[in-house]
Amino acid sequence: MSHTERMPRTRTYLMCPPEHFTVEYAINPWMDTTAPVDPVLALKQWQMLHDTLAELGHQVHVLDPQPGLPDMVFAANGAFSVDGTVYGARFKHPQRAAEAAFHQLFYAQGAWRFADPAFVNEGEGDFAYLPNAYGGLILAGYGFRTDPAAHAEAQEILGRPVVSLKLVDPAYYHLDTALAALDDRNVTYFPDAFSPASQRVLSQLFPDAVLADRADAEAFGLNLVSDGRNVVLNTEAAGMADKVRAAGYTPVTVDLSELKRGGGSVKCAVAELRP
Repeated sequence: MSHTERMPRTRTYLMCPPEHFTVEYAINPWMDTTAPVDPVLALKQWQMLHDTLAELGHQVHVLDPQPGLPDMVFAANGAFSVDGTVYGARFKHPQRAAEAAFHQLFYAQGAWRFADPAFVNEGEGDFAYLPNAYGGLILAGYGFRTDPAAHAEAQEILGRPVVSLKLVDPAYYHLDTALAALDDRNVTYFPDAFSPASQRVLSQLFPDAVLADRADAEAFGLNLVSDGRNVVLNTEAAGMADKVRAAGYTPVTVDLSELKRGGGSVKCAVAELRP
């Protein structure tokens, strides 16, 4: 594909403002309970991300934040939707368990078909969807959060083939810290986050993938949101911005330094809604 053919597709997103965001517990290697979060800065940075997506022409719905759920800002984890069907989340850690019900309430207000999960899964944290790859392909991560049995469950509920990918580095505990869809058929990923067998699967499925390095991953450069042309990623991930630019995409940077304290960046804060 020539670079001039990279066309954006209008998306619909769900976000939740970090009004109650703190780092009071550590459920991933990035969370440091000794370093206080600046709540005003976190909200300002979140608003900039929200406004950036809206200015790119996308519709952004907002979920009401709830006291006592500081990680609700990471809206990607609350569910995973494909063609109007929603596979609900079931969080691994009790600190986040109550978030799932608020996401379910959001979908209950629309014309969505909602499926309760029997197995632990953390929504788009561990699921990615490529509608034009192999007729519609779901990539699914496991190893730290999502139960591998959720992958078969998602396939039955969503009616799309699911490819299981094993994550092996605890720093990249969710798929969305190690892999991202750049458009409807191609991805970028950090090979070392995956088992050798999963690396072979990815190289076979996506021979033209943009490969990231450890510095990109450590800067949360793979935790991005793309509309097929505009790739929104955090300011710190300068090397990743260069890579997507070289591949013909347009990097759009937003500073999310405060959210990184919770172990998330752009993608963690944004769920894609696929009616």
